Amino acid sequence: MKPNDRDRLLQPSSILDYEHPSLQALIIDRGWKLLPERERIGAVYTFVRDEIDFGYNASDDLPASRVLADGIGQCNTKGTLLMALLRGVGIACRFHGFTINKSLQKGAITGLAYWLAPKDIVHSWVEVWFDGRWVNLEGFILDKAYLNQLQQRFAGHRGPFIGYGAATPSLQNPPVDWKGSDTYIQKDGISHDFGVYDTPDAFYTKHGMNLSGVKRWLFQKLVRDWMNSNVQRIRGRACAIPRSEVAQ
Repeated sequence: MKPNDRDRLLQPSSILDYEHPSLQALIIDRGWKLLPERERIGAVYTFVRDEIDFGYNASDDLPASRVLADGIGQCNTKGTLLMALLRGVGIACRFHGFTINKSLQKGAITGLAYWLAPKDIVHSWVEVWFDGRWVNLEGFILDKAYLNQLQQRFAGHRGPFIGYGAATPSLQNPPVDWKGSDTYIQKDGISHDFGVYDTPDAFYTKHGMNLSGVKRWLFQKLVRDWMNSNVQRIRGRACAIPRSEVAQ
């Protein structure tokens, strides 16, 4: 990677607000900057995967500091937090945008929520520059507690699995752990490739988000709570309110 490209892919943005005090405090408290590069990526990745529960935020274009405050996220919002933290610890990364067929979400999303969702949902993963190449990171979307519940619920399933937020060749052994190579959990549901962008800001400016107008209002005011309650039931916990909303 050329130095100018690396510098550009380390910059903050309105969405990748890694200079926010909450993200800076997290980076310092965890000591991530002191780790070798491979371990640094892995520590940030595992934090976002497992300490930020799979769930649905109010909007795709929330800044990373809000995602951290919420304590929950889906592909786009957890990706935002991952990108911000990676750049905050000196790891160059970029945004890769897609759409996925909404059938991938069936089970995690039901009823009115499933009806509201567009047929093709805006999706993304994070590409990180490591060991002289771009590595795709998508396996952070489902936290281990949620994924473990799916694996137990569908213990007898063999072959490709699509639903409940997963689209993978093997639900029992998906490539979700950081080992220095690509990680995936929804890749098999991709229907369109928008290409790579320096920031999520640039992508959303060009392509927009999943919902607008009345559907967006219904999602934010009513449907999102149903969706998060359902995800928590699958996970085996009582319904959790996003931490940022508890603080309000």
